Amino acid sequence: MQNQTIERTTLTNLLNNEEYTRKVLPFIKSEYFDVREERIIFDEIQKFVDKYNKIPTQTSLEIEVGTRKDLNDVEHNKIVEIIKTLKKETIDFDWLVDTTEKFVKDKAIYNAIVEGVGIIDGKSKDKTPEAIPSILTEALAVSFDNSVGHDYLEDHEARFDYYHHKEERIPFDLEFFNKITKGGLPPKTLNIALAGTGVGKSLFMCHQAANCLSQGKNVLYISLEMAEERIAERIDANMMNISIPDLHDLPKKMFDDKITRLQKKAKGKLIIKEYPTASAHSGHFRGLLKELAIKKSFKPDIIFIDYLNICASSRFKAGSSMNSYTIIKSIAEELRGLAVETNVPIMSATQTTRAGFSNTDVGLEDTSESFGLPATADLMFALISTDELEELNQICVKQLKNRYNDPTMNKRFIIGIDRNKMKLFDVELKAQDELVDHGQSEVPVADKGQGFGKGQGPNLSGRPDDVNPFSKTGQEQSKEDKYDKFSKLKVW
Repeated sequence: MQNQTIERTTLTNLLNNEEYTRKVLPFIKSEYFDVREERIIFDEIQKFVDKYNKIPTQTSLEIEVGTRKDLNDVEHNKIVEIIKTLKKETIDFDWLVDTTEKFVKDKAIYNAIVEGVGIIDGKSKDKTPEAIPSILTEALAVSFDNSVGHDYLEDHEARFDYYHHKEERIPFDLEFFNKITKGGLPPKTLNIALAGTGVGKSLFMCHQAANCLSQGKNVLYISLEMAEERIAERIDANMMNISIPDLHDLPKKMFDDKITRLQKKAKGKLIIKEYPTASAHSGHFRGLLKELAIKKSFKPDIIFIDYLNICASSRFKAGSSMNSYTIIKSIAEELRGLAVETNVPIMSATQTTRAGFSNTDVGLEDTSESFGLPATADLMFALISTDELEELNQICVKQLKNRYNDPTMNKRFIIGIDRNKMKLFDVELKAQDELVDHGQSEVPVADKGQGFGKGQGPNLSGRPDDVNPFSKTGQEQSKEDKYDKFSKLKVW
């Protein structure tokens, strides 16, 4: 009886109090009303507000109910009688909102429990028991937004503070990536590298994991493609600045000495966790985080997931009939939710389509299986390789989506790549001179003499051009000849 009173009070104020309606209507669902007649009244109020952007009068509500084809005379008359009782009343607004919020939350939790029981009993065709925690979490998170919005003129001081607040970010060790992200990856974000097989998705993530570790960050690397030992091998090569073939020939004492030096240098921790392909989803990752916190007192500053397409979704059973668009979009949403929940950035990767793999340029349309992925990601960029770029130990990066900065600035740029040492590196800035930002038409290819070479860093000596080995003065003709070689290669 109490619930019915709350439900009637809710309907009364939805019909008579526009401020209340605009505040609470987005959070109320039809199934929260136990009585069918009340559900119908709520549905008609909601449809009216959606269509006319105002609350209905009693008369207009009665007319709308009268147009329904699913009611007999007895049901129609009963609903009209209920509507006539929904008369405006004086009631404390704050109490009303708080009471409605509790009503909505209680109903959401109850419905979530009922749905969970149905899943356990096998009544759901698509959802597995692993989906239950997320269903309950969503129900428990129900809350009315108490903010009335940002008053542009009155709230200018808060806006000024926001502009000058330096957000904590995890920087790259690559200049142009820091440029396009305004200093690195902020927390609560999902960041995606798009590339074809063998182009360098895992290399990119291993390099960045090593970079974060060198910064003293705690790093969690989740692999669903390669064994833990293979990932550790790549990071060893990167951190020790030694090729993978040479790594296998390294004497034990020399290996131990290098690890000892790394332990003194790296203040953070790196945890590598392997899951079988398509076997783990965000629920498993949450469980891993809890276990790491208990057993190792470990809380990551950044999470790498290698890679998104071969994750599972907590919302759907393995092998379900759901299309790939829905599943991949669901995985992306779950991972971004995990990033928000843990307050860290997540770095992952995705595969190109077959067409994208054979293309010398890559766009959002080349995202494998789901266009819903770019819609969810905060940063998305493509890694593009050609035979000519490989010859120069370089790779092209193209921005596809960027919530941190203007994606038309430095839309494409090149970085150096050393596949043997699993390293990425900046190239001489003059190597970017051939790029035409804001709509370039030719592949960004740097001259061999303009790059730093495998595993080398930039020239920061400040020496004048006459003694700078990368200056145009000594290599101008060679540079022009080499660029002419690739001037016809179109990728845009």
